[in-house]
Amino acid sequence: MKAIAHSRLFVSIMGMLIALAWLTLWAWEASPYGRYLDHGELADIDLEGVGGVMTTAILYVVGWTLMTVAMMLPTTLPLLDIFNRLTIRRPDHPQLMALVVVGYLGVWLAFGVIAHIADSILHEAFEHIAWLQANAWVFGAGPLLLAGVFQFTPLKHRCLDKCRTPLSFVMQRWRGSRERTHAFLLGVQHGAFCVGCCWALMAALFVFGVMNIHAIAILSTAVLLEKLAPARLHVDKIIGLGCILLGVWRFA
Repeated sequence: MKAIAHSRLFVSIMGMLIALAWLTLWAWEASPYGRYLDHGELADIDLEGVGGVMTTAILYVVGWTLMTVAMMLPTTLPLLDIFNRLTIRRPDHPQLMALVVVGYLGVWLAFGVIAHIADSILHEAFEHIAWLQANAWVFGAGPLLLAGVFQFTPLKHRCLDKCRTPLSFVMQRWRGSRERTHAFLLGVQHGAFCVGCCWALMAALFVFGVMNIHAIAILSTAVLLEKLAPARLHVDKIIGLGCILLGVWRFA
């Protein structure tokens, strides 16, 4: 009974955390400060009075972290539930759970920083390279086409398989010794495979605005379905085809 109560508490806490992230994103976007969620406008906002570059970085990190919690944390709930049941009787169980989540979100945060830097470089290149200005479709259609093609690659399938089999993933990596280190590394490793599975779809999000609440909701649903739906439904390939068609439409 105690284990069942702890399991219900875990589900409740995760549900509230995810709901809070969604509500915060929605309230932020609807507020006068919603423009700070738009990565494309951050470089154009005068923030000298509130900390300049540092404030810009903090705003992006906070927004990206909220998005990751709202969008990607639900997809890792099966793994977290398994790890929760596995470590429920350990005295340091709360710390172990927190370390898995921190490791997972840390990988996504690192990816977000790299993606933002790459996006900034591309926008800077657009200002100075005539070919890019004459072929603006590269920014509108290119990421969508890339995401669509990537859905059919062996790397995508390998990473997606790891995300679809959380039990074997945990059993292969959790040793029970050096608990805190291994818990953190479990989160990092799962985050790495999750990024490997979804990086192209996340890159496509920059087409619509990385903090666009509607785009986040659509992509979150797509990622959740491809990870949780039976493989025989080929949801990943359907998503890939949809991205390709959308990319072709934006190119045209």
